[in-house]
Amino acid sequence: MDRFLFPMDKVELANISSKYAIFSLFGAKTPNLLAEWLEEEILCQPEGNHLAMEIENINLFLGVGNGLALPGYNLIIPQEKAGEIWQILTAKGALPMGNKAYEKLRILQGRPKPDAELTEDYNPLEVGLWQTISFEKGCYIGQETIARLNTYQGIKQKLWGIRVNQPVMPGAIVTVAGVKVGVITSYTDTENGGLALGYIRTKAGDVGLKVEIEEAKGEVVKLPFVTHQ
Repeated sequence: MDRFLFPMDKVELANISSKYAIFSLFGAKTPNLLAEWLEEEILCQPEGNHLAMEIENINLFLGVGNGLALPGYNLIIPQEKAGEIWQILTAKGALPMGNKAYEKLRILQGRPKPDAELTEDYNPLEVGLWQTISFEKGCYIGQETIARLNTYQGIKQKLWGIRVNQPVMPGAIVTVAGVKVGVITSYTDTENGGLALGYIRTKAGDVGLKVEIEEAKGEVVKLPFVTHQ
């Protein structure tokens, strides 16, 4: 961001990562977890709303939504108070989630991840991040490219879920009738079989398309987090 700030902006940047912890809460019962400190009408606001709040006299910030298109919240907490908030929430029934469980949930929801679905090989419209793009605001970096892709329907590939009958590896080639149509970016096992994330060429098809990934067979499915227009 330093590259795009001018002296007249009167803006200074500071890395405050070490000063705060972020707890993400997932699940339909998360409003109950916070109901002691916030009214229901606040907890039920649309995703993206945020406010300052207190839990047991500890000041923190609450953001509605958790980045996975699931019910829940993000809590931004001063680092020195994070342990206290952790104890309060777990005492009320919150269950800690490890990295492995989060990665599985991320793939099930279709949340793209840096160095997997988010690389310089793909643009935001191919990823399906339409909700993060504005076609009406003023100039921003990459605006012309995004507007041109939208106007001329130049989206060559799209991120989809792929239900598969056996495990596949990221980087595996997706084919239809022996012709390459895409690539796998992530994979997880589920109770109903395997689910992969991968990019599929737009001309090849979308939801319902039958594909092969090496020895595995799969079908393209929608993802909750991303959208395609």
